[in-house]
Amino acid sequence: MNEIKVSDLARQLKMKIGELVPILKDLGIPNVVNGTSMIDKESAMAVKDMILSERAAKKAKKVEAAKPLKTIEVPKNLSVRDFAAKIGVDPSDVQRKLVEMGILATVNQQIGADVAGKLAENWGYAVKIQTSSAATPPVKQPAKPGLAPKQKGAGKLLPRPPVITVMGHVDHGKTTLLDAIRRTNVTEHEFGGITQHIGAYQVSWNGNLITFLDTPGHAAFTSMRKRGASVTDIAVLVVAADDAVMPQTIEAINHARAANVPIIVAINKIDKPEANVERTMQQLMEQDLMPEEWGGDTIVVKTAAKKGQGIDELLEMILLLAEMGEYKAEVSANKVRAAVIEAKVDSGRGPVATVLIQKGTLRIGAPVIAGETHGKIKAMFNDKGERIMKAGPSTPVEILGLSGAPNAGDILESAKNEKEARAIAEKRAEEARREKVAEKSKITLEDLYNRIKEEGVKKLNVVLKADVQGSEEAVRQTLLKIENDEVRVDIVHSGVGAVNESDILLASASDAIVLGFNVKVDVRAQDMADADHVEIRTYNVIYELTKDVRAAMSGMLAPVYEEVHLGQAEVRATFKVPNVGIIAGCYVTEGKVVRNEQVRILRDDKEIFKGVLTTLKHLKDEKKEMVQGFECGIQVDGFQDFKEGDIIDAFTEKAIARAI
Repeated sequence: MNEIKVSDLARQLKMKIGELVPILKDLGIPNVVNGTSMIDKESAMAVKDMILSERAAKKAKKVEAAKPLKTIEVPKNLSVRDFAAKIGVDPSDVQRKLVEMGILATVNQQIGADVAGKLAENWGYAVKIQTSSAATPPVKQPAKPGLAPKQKGAGKLLPRPPVITVMGHVDHGKTTLLDAIRRTNVTEHEFGGITQHIGAYQVSWNGNLITFLDTPGHAAFTSMRKRGASVTDIAVLVVAADDAVMPQTIEAINHARAANVPIIVAINKIDKPEANVERTMQQLMEQDLMPEEWGGDTIVVKTAAKKGQGIDELLEMILLLAEMGEYKAEVSANKVRAAVIEAKVDSGRGPVATVLIQKGTLRIGAPVIAGETHGKIKAMFNDKGERIMKAGPSTPVEILGLSGAPNAGDILESAKNEKEARAIAEKRAEEARREKVAEKSKITLEDLYNRIKEEGVKKLNVVLKADVQGSEEAVRQTLLKIENDEVRVDIVHSGVGAVNESDILLASASDAIVLGFNVKVDVRAQDMADADHVEIRTYNVIYELTKDVRAAMSGMLAPVYEEVHLGQAEVRATFKVPNVGIIAGCYVTEGKVVRNEQVRILRDDKEIFKGVLTTLKHLKDEKKEMVQGFECGIQVDGFQDFKEGDIIDAFTEKAIARAI
């Protein structure tokens, strides 16, 4: 065969197809449209040589730039003249560089080694400080007792299989696609009569292993991300060509983007008579997923899962993306780390957890901690239900021996011994109990202002659900228009349908409130919201919804203070009272003066002091305020230097609430 597929060439060059296709077009190679296009091998080899030559040239430049600087030895202090002599330049050139650094120095002036080091870089030198005697070689310290030597090979990163999560709308063919992928292993004699024992499995294609997570949708995907278990490398988004982009499809896109993983789109059911691939690709483009064949960088594969059509190309694209991602892990790490995919309590076997190894090799008998549970690995099974003794990175396994069922997304780690594992698990359980008692709630509309004052939050995160697409779009656009320079609405996700558990998970992970318009709240979603302290508000009128959002955003604005004039008093005499200080004998000339309010003292129409009126007396009685026409005695906190004729100007500051 004298032709090669563009995707194969991209794989050899470790390039994205979207990067290679424009290069081939610019070189005038005919019939290049996308990754499935074929080009002759002679042209492919010429392009490969050209690109590899360009890479080699760039690498050579980097090596040249990275060459170590020549080293000169200098004392801790030396003159400008001596420094110039050491590097062989005129002292005036050194002085000019010093001026650029903001330092004026004569040729005989001393400069420190730090300044000399910065100067030397301009001429390609590195500075080494001279020492009076030879440096004493470091004494090799004996190993501390009780510390085991580092495991051989620990820290070395080796390639691992990519981890794939398949996501999408209900009935778009996710399960059928996964079944079709498993059937590809028939040629490898690995499929046979596999019974799916756990929620993850591995397939082998063209000699490469790929791990698939068979999770119950993107709700579990986000649940794991919320707990810090970022286990997915690539998300495969399944979209039915006869149904196109649906609300759950958009949710899946948002969840994958929130997890910051690349997306491969599988347009499924292309064999159906009502399939419309062009419309589906147009709708994907509206979600910022531009297909490669339309000039974008999103890999799109057309499949018919029931017939097995497009499965090989999908697996090929997964491996291409994985090869570019260069996924690696420590196989011989001292500490094993794994993510809990799912867990249950089996009546016959006790707590059973499915975990995905992320680092190190998990072995039978290893003491482990997973969330608030602990134990010792008693038995371990692979995805085919076979008992195994050890498992490395990206391998899904089912384990027995934990003290309880951990939560999905919990991190499983190895411990030194069972005693340490138990102590850590008990400490975590105690901390969880204390947090539950404290009931540290998430953000609500009522307490937004107080929380904003404390944390300086300047945006209101919202998960929006509406009854129909038109309502969702209208409400979303209305909310996005409610903003100013200090605060804005950030819509984390918007969609159509009832408020569900996925919405609560996303709101909890994003510190958002859930707003529903003409929709109901699922019972399980309400229970989850109560447990996670996520606020849900539902509305039937857009005006009521926007009014509440405006009120919440107004509470996020810092208040403005306005000065309100109260009155003035003139100092007519001063009195020195033992153990009290100077009292100003005053006459209120206008308005009133009020105790514990602010005053400014004016002398010759100039302000000489500003403070708080702390003492206000009429004869011997303490007064709250004195009005025009009355005499009184006044003391001002922090001021004693009253003189006859001084004017005491009284005022208060009133907080003015701001509205959006």
